[in-house]
Amino acid sequence: MEHTKDPRVALVTGAGSGIGRATALAFAQDGWSVVVTDIDEESNDATARQIQEMHNNVLAVTADISKPSHIDRLFDDLDAAFGRLDAACNNAGIEGEQAPTAKCTDENWGRVLSINLTGTWLCMKREIPLMLDNGGGSIVNVSSIAGMVGFAGSPAYVASKHGMNGLTKTAALEYAEDDIRVNAVCPGAIETPMIERFTKGSREQHERLETMHPMGRMGTPEEVAQTIRWLCSDAASFVTGHIMPVDGGFTAR
Repeated sequence: MEHTKDPRVALVTGAGSGIGRATALAFAQDGWSVVVTDIDEESNDATARQIQEMHNNVLAVTADISKPSHIDRLFDDLDAAFGRLDAACNNAGIEGEQAPTAKCTDENWGRVLSINLTGTWLCMKREIPLMLDNGGGSIVNVSSIAGMVGFAGSPAYVASKHGMNGLTKTAALEYAEDDIRVNAVCPGAIETPMIERFTKGSREQHERLETMHPMGRMGTPEEVAQTIRWLCSDAASFVTGHIMPVDGGFTAR
């Protein structure tokens, strides 16, 4: 199906699977040009091929967002290809290892924070100037309900997501007058590879996660992607600095 071409350009990190892939495809459905990046080259290229099949412009860049040199290459390639950036979904992240605070290793703490929080900040440092040059834009950081409440056994992940929410609010205040909107979504348990790793294929664990949500089920990547799509659209033109749960009622308890 041919789509009406939209001059706008969106960037999605962690685009190789789950929420990232669903978000990249949602932008493509609206006719946007899309830049997709992931540390997993094969998965990232698979997302890019799906966008190409929709007859949309797409640029695929393999990158580890915790490495500044990779960030520089990503944004240099983006600027060379499109010369503008209108929306960014900072989705790349890892869950890290499960352990209580006193047993969380230095390595795990550093790795989770470097990707989830520092990596998001490094991306925003390059996204914001491009949007300033373009007269505005929208950034959506993919946080977690773990950025709103605590979870025993996940100190690094919880800290990284709370930090992301604080970063989101701060940037929203700093650039509101420049017409750059910065928001975050906080998904609950979503049917993604991350959840599959967490449950280790256990149906009992899967059902336990489902019952933790008042709606009695997990969410889908597409449901989160549609929220991101809305936040990046003109329909959300007066929304900034918002930390939005997409969690089936989890944080309403």
